[in-house]
Amino acid sequence: MEQAISINKALDFFKLTINDLQKAISVAMSRKATYADIYIEYTTTNAIIYKEDKIDYAYEDIDSGAGIRVVSDEHSGYAYTEIITPKDLIKAANFANKISDGNIDFAPVNINFLEIKNNRYPILKSWDDYTTNDKSRYLDLLNSKIKNKDSNISNIKINFSNETKKILFINSEGDIYADIRPTANLSVSCIIVDGEKTGDANISKSFLKGYEFFDEEMIEKMAKELVDRARLNIISTKPQGGKMPVVMGCGESGILLHEAIGHTFEADFIRKKTSVFCNQLGNKICNSEITIVDDGTIPFNRGSINFDDEGVEGEKTHLITNGVLTGFLHDRISARHFGVKPTGNGRRSSFRKEPIPRMRSTYMENGNHSLEEMIAEVKKGVFVESYSNGEVEIGAGNFTFYVKQGYMIENGKLTTPIKDINVIGNGPEALANISMVGNDLEISNATWMCGKNGQNCPVSCGMPSVLVNNLTVGGE
Repeated sequence: MEQAISINKALDFFKLTINDLQKAISVAMSRKATYADIYIEYTTTNAIIYKEDKIDYAYEDIDSGAGIRVVSDEHSGYAYTEIITPKDLIKAANFANKISDGNIDFAPVNINFLEIKNNRYPILKSWDDYTTNDKSRYLDLLNSKIKNKDSNISNIKINFSNETKKILFINSEGDIYADIRPTANLSVSCIIVDGEKTGDANISKSFLKGYEFFDEEMIEKMAKELVDRARLNIISTKPQGGKMPVVMGCGESGILLHEAIGHTFEADFIRKKTSVFCNQLGNKICNSEITIVDDGTIPFNRGSINFDDEGVEGEKTHLITNGVLTGFLHDRISARHFGVKPTGNGRRSSFRKEPIPRMRSTYMENGNHSLEEMIAEVKKGVFVESYSNGEVEIGAGNFTFYVKQGYMIENGKLTTPIKDINVIGNGPEALANISMVGNDLEISNATWMCGKNGQNCPVSCGMPSVLVNNLTVGGE
């Protein structure tokens, strides 16, 4: 097993010393800033595109560099370099501190070695030890299992990528840490044709794992679920729209929670007063059965972290507790503004970008009801369970989501399978309109990516089934 990289090994890998980093931090702080940090990264990505029963093409990409941030109160300067040498770190530090506007003298501090005490993603089999052919064996297996389950399936396309990110971080408070973050992403899509009817389906999985990500049981489950979705899609119809109750299925419905509600808890929006939840901390905002958390501690989860990109340890952060708004997602800047501790949500897409408050794995905890109880409560409505994309007005929480698969609910029972509808509403209003929360919490381990301020970060989401009393459903 390959544990998290030690600080000394990371220094050797990047050909740097602690003294080199201290010098760069001193330069960054030389114009009386309040805080500075250096984030150094080396990322290797391998990808395979598989179609027509074989590898179509494969590639490898290496990206490396360092980002230096200088903060003066709530203003910051940022510079990055793609050349990692002591000289170039100092050059970037000089540039960053000229952008900022500081007013406090810097007193050097002692180095504080941050240890990873509970690695969220230990690597059992390093990606460096396995070839494209090793990986393609599992893609061949997935392809054949799908074809063997239904002769009407065609146009199978498989995308696979693995990434290994080595990180070294230091800040002006003396904190220093190193980490290795592995990621594996597998997605597959297909088309199904039966006479004049055509349908399609897709599915994906992602974990923070090495080569042990590949597992024949997972491959079998993905193949079965893809074919089941395709078969259901081909017989589904587009229903009449209107305002009606909506039962959201467990797992993937968490993407609505993430997009339509989660962003409103990010503390930069609170600080700038653009979130609907400004000045509502401590208020009851929804059903007492609802508890929502953002969790960076789930083993191997796509959104988990040992430390965030500001050197803050990952934690489980409560946002809503029994219907009461109890917390926000903070980076160092927002935490300093509000006089609270950062929550480990300072994340960035790469060394080229500054960290900002971002979600990790956002989900609603279990309630007390079964899915069957919720469906039985609905005279006429819809049950939705898989989604393809959507649009959200961050801050206000207005959303439109495209539903790939679901069912009509008529007189308390699931009836006709449906597809290609929109669910339209406002996140905070929909949250307040949830009347029942299920006991079937599921975390969706799909290849979710979250975009914000030009940065994409890997996340996950989840929820139990819930009954929303009234949403607009866009259909025929």
